[in-house]
Amino acid sequence: MMVTSFWHQDGTPMSSQQFLELLYGKLPEFVKDEAELRALWSSPDTHSRLLQGLEEKGFGAAQLAEMQSIIDAENSDLFDVLAHVAYALQPIPREARAEHARIYIHSRFTSKQQLFLDFVLQHYVTMGVQELAQEKLTPLLRLRYQNSIADAVADLGRPEVIGQLFSGFQRYLYEATA
Repeated sequence: MMVTSFWHQDGTPMSSQQFLELLYGKLPEFVKDEAELRALWSSPDTHSRLLQGLEEKGFGAAQLAEMQSIIDAENSDLFDVLAHVAYALQPIPREARAEHARIYIHSRFTSKQQLFLDFVLQHYVTMGVQELAQEKLTPLLRLRYQNSIADAVADLGRPEVIGQLFSGFQRYLYEATA
């Protein structure tokens, strides 16, 4: 049996319901609507800044991961926790997000880019959203290309092109689905 506890910034305990209500009340300080949340979450840089801002307000990664568990969204993205709290959206499993993104990837990128992005998506599905952070790009390239960045550049293009590829495809993970 596991018990989760949440704490106010002043060190006093609060219930998960109080945490949820507090998060709900603070989210409008960061995003004005669902479209803005999707846009911010779709880029590694703005996604990282959003998480940093939330952590500064007492909503760190550990607390959000606990909330992910409470709403039965362990296989979903932290985006889904925020979208659920703010807009009552049903969490979507990372596997479903990846499948949705693959539709776009396979119609918009070269075969070598597709192979790399499929590799990234598999890590995202298995490990979580942290695999989409900008600082994960080089380790993912090294892993995919057996430590040969030169091979990655030969397959995918100049480093700035690879960076744009990595950050640019992420929008397909968070597009609203009808």
